[in-house]
Amino acid sequence: MRLALVGVILTIISNLDIHSFETDIFRSDNHELDSAFITETQYDKEPLKILHAEPLYIDLIRDLGARAGEKEWNIGLGLTDNNNYDSYTALIEYEFAPIDRLGFEFELPFTFYYPNDSNASSPHSRLNSLKLATQYTFLVSDKYQTSMAFGYIHEFEFVPFMDYNKTRVHEGNLYNPFFVAAKRWGNSFHTLIYIGPMIHQNFSDNKINSVWQVNTNLHYMIPGTRNFIGVELNKEFMTDDFDMVIRPQMRVEVNKQLMIGIVTGIPVNRENQRFSSFLRIIFEPH
Repeated sequence: MRLALVGVILTIISNLDIHSFETDIFRSDNHELDSAFITETQYDKEPLKILHAEPLYIDLIRDLGARAGEKEWNIGLGLTDNNNYDSYTALIEYEFAPIDRLGFEFELPFTFYYPNDSNASSPHSRLNSLKLATQYTFLVSDKYQTSMAFGYIHEFEFVPFMDYNKTRVHEGNLYNPFFVAAKRWGNSFHTLIYIGPMIHQNFSDNKINSVWQVNTNLHYMIPGTRNFIGVELNKEFMTDDFDMVIRPQMRVEVNKQLMIGIVTGIPVNRENQRFSSFLRIIFEPH
């Protein structure tokens, strides 16, 4: 009986040792794979570029520390559930870096509205704007694994489709200077802050309204890949109001050129907007 018990104990200890040994090997392989991936991204080409996780909903104009020749196509599809209507969004954007650390972006965002019932009213569908943007990374620190950039977005806003023959198509401008700072903590954790005013000018009444946008982000990147999970906190500060939407998200790499991002939107204060979802398809040509 005792010999049998000793045999069982030895068997358990042996299995535990083997499991521990296999786990150590797995962790070691993950660490080596992650280190190799970071080295390939940051150091194998010039100039230095820190690997950061880019948010999926309010994305950047181009990667922080972008290298000359980089380019990317994005297609976005979204659905927002509002109190009286549903809104469907679609966008197509192209971003590129003509020189090191300088990025440009062109985007066409559309919104289509559908009332929830026959008695509800909704805004009219439209091409929201022609969006032009630029971003320059002025700091890339290898020591602190940190990047910082300034940027500017200009949107030429358009009237709804049904009003194209009634009035001027260009109804206003949106001016949006912004600042971005990102840091990688260790190999896998990433933080980023995006802050700036959105200044809206409407030609019909010539009024100017402004909103401060503050977006904070936390992501965990799967070792050795560009896949990540994280959360984006989109906050807007107005004179007498505050809105925030929590956006859990994940990004999956299909291959070297194609990634898919999935985002869910949860408003903190449900004044008009309820839950939303957003899908981003990211294609990077060779």
